Amino acid sequence: MRLFSITMEMAYGSAHADQLFEVCLMKNKFALFAFNGEPMCFAHVLLNALDLDSKGYAVQLIIEGSAAKLVADFERGDAPFTSKYQECLQKGLIAGICKACSAKMGTLESAQRQGLTLLDDMSGHPSIERYIKEGYSIITF
Repeated sequence: MRLFSITMEMAYGSAHADQLFEVCLMKNKFALFAFNGEPMCFAHVLLNALDLDSKGYAVQLIIEGSAAKLVADFERGDAPFTSKYQECLQKGLIAGICKACSAKMGTLESAQRQGLTLLDDMSGHPSIERYIKEGYSIITF
């Protein structure tokens, strides 16, 4: 959680970061938006989702941007951290994948075969505002 606090400090300044961090922890709900398609970055999204879930937090992982290209690798089973991806799927932590980005990245059919929800409520992309309305704190990767 220190990484989240540092990110908040960078975004809002240290005076407000601690207050915002406290508010986020009180909500106990986190939406992790994975935009980065670099496998090691995505691995950290998976690990954090599982960690937060194991500690009783509500977690929703949203696959967006270039990260959408990774779902085909996970379907084939040849990507690093495939077991963590499968664990997130089995636990219901993956809210879905951006419909527009998965189409652009050529992984729409793979996402559908895996039963991923296609998120498209904001011009073909998932809306962050939807999760804010549901009380989630947003973390982007």
